Parts: sequence; C-alpha cells; structure tokens
Amino acid sequence: MRRQTGLSLSGFLLWAVVLVFAALLGFKIAPAYFEYLTIQKQFKAIASEPSMSSGQRPAIERAFSNRSSIDNIKSVTPQDLEIAKDGDRVVISAAYSVRIPLFANVSACIDFNPSSEK
Repeated sequence: MRRQTGLSLSGFLLWAVVLVFAALLGFKIAPAYFEYLTIQKQFKAIASEPSMSSGQRPAIERAFSNRSSIDNIKSVTPQDLEIAKDGDRVVISAAYSVRIPLFANVSACIDFNPSSEK
C-alpha cells in the first residue's frame, strides 16, 4: 500500500500566513529602498555634471532641490548633503534613517548612506 503525499490543509494555511506576512513586510519596506535608489541616482547625476565640478555648495544644493521636487524625495533635504572633493571629482553623500511602523508598537528602522561614489 502506498502512502499519500502532498500538502495538508494545515500546512497550506501555515505557509500562506508566512507568505502573506512576508509580502506585507515587503510592501511596507520597499518604498524606503526605492527612495534610497532614487537619491543615489540623483547624487551620481549631479556629481557627473560638468558644471558641478567646481564643488560649490549653493549650486549643488539648488540642483538637488530641483531634482528632489521632481522625484518627490522627502527623506533628504539640500541641507543634509555632505559635499567633498576627491581630486577633480565631486562626491555627494548623505546619511539618514527611516522608521517604518509595521504593526502595533513594532517598527523597522533602516539606516541609509547614499553616495555618488558607489
């Protein structure tokens, strides 16, 4: 006599709850990562512009402000930028944290450090 194999109802429900929890967690955390990637892309674009090679802070802040209003960047302001010169290149970076409420009194705190060098 052969044993039956397969997925039981309780096993299915357990895996369904785990997958739904993981999906909800991903949906809450993903926007923070998308904003981080957008900020890093803007830093690289600004740093590669020939007009920004002088490294003047007001010009870089103005360029970031214009780009951040278009891309709806809220986590980093022009005053948060760290601007440095590395030889003939301009390096733009920032450090910030995002707190994402998950459920009840549990939150995820994610630290980001975008840079035009990465």
